[in-house]
Amino acid sequence: MKIPVLYIVIPCYNEEEVLKSTTSAVKAKLTHLQSKGLVAKTSRIVLVNDGSKDKTWEIIKEINHSDPTFNGVKLSRNRGHQNALVAGLLYSKDRSDITISMDADLQDDIDAIDQFIKAFHEGYDIVYGTRSSRTTDTRFKRWTARSFYKFMHKMGVDVVYDHADYRLISKRALEEFAKYSEVNLFLRGIIPLIGFPSTTVSYVRNERQAGESKYPLKKMISFALDGITSFSVKPIRFVFSIGIALSVISVLFLVYVLVQYLTGHTVEGWSFIACSLWFIGGVQMMSIGLIGEYIGKIYSETKARPRYAVEEIVE
Repeated sequence: MKIPVLYIVIPCYNEEEVLKSTTSAVKAKLTHLQSKGLVAKTSRIVLVNDGSKDKTWEIIKEINHSDPTFNGVKLSRNRGHQNALVAGLLYSKDRSDITISMDADLQDDIDAIDQFIKAFHEGYDIVYGTRSSRTTDTRFKRWTARSFYKFMHKMGVDVVYDHADYRLISKRALEEFAKYSEVNLFLRGIIPLIGFPSTTVSYVRNERQAGESKYPLKKMISFALDGITSFSVKPIRFVFSIGIALSVISVLFLVYVLVQYLTGHTVEGWSFIACSLWFIGGVQMMSIGLIGEYIGKIYSETKARPRYAVEEIVE
């Protein structure tokens, strides 16, 4: 059986505080896998600098200079976590047999990689790392996370529950992924669409060693909106259903007003009418905004601009 070449892809954005400890831990894990004969000696660790404003790229070059196991890819500017991840995956596509993506904060348990490799040898092309529990999260964080996955499923987006971007992808699965050319990326929804044999590996997520989370609440809401509008038209259908319901209510209200007029009763309730107008106006604005979100994505796709530009590579 051929020993697979493994590339570990780590997107980095302002990670100077944790980068050295992260690379040290990941290198130790890679060395362990090589000593066990699970991955080839030519395996590499790819650090993708996503337009960091600190000394992240300088540190990456220092690490590469002292240890060629580490490769560096520098994007010309900040393009977001998903684009940086794609840059690392596509860089690795023609150089590796399997690719594992993980974050730079070491919250993903690197010991789960052993199980990833085992699952690959069992015939799985995609292995998703999923959190076994959320005891380290705040109550609000747990509630928002559960709501996120439930809402995505209801909107028709096929996502793996409690999975972020810690996963193994085989070469053939990565080659299929490369055919997806959309600009608006939502990897958690795209990868399941590939359809090759897949499984999950549970692990306990660690506390972040240093620095700040790159996904505060505002960014998570934006991320969820991108995922839904990139994969589902259910929100537009929902808005259409609201429009039909309001139209029916309006007709019924009109009948009520006519009956009141014909029976000689004075029509009262200006406050009710005013509130109704405000409500309908709000629904209309929300609907226009939602449709505008879809049109904006169509606009981005039709321009077909590149997802990112690579400024420099160190190998």
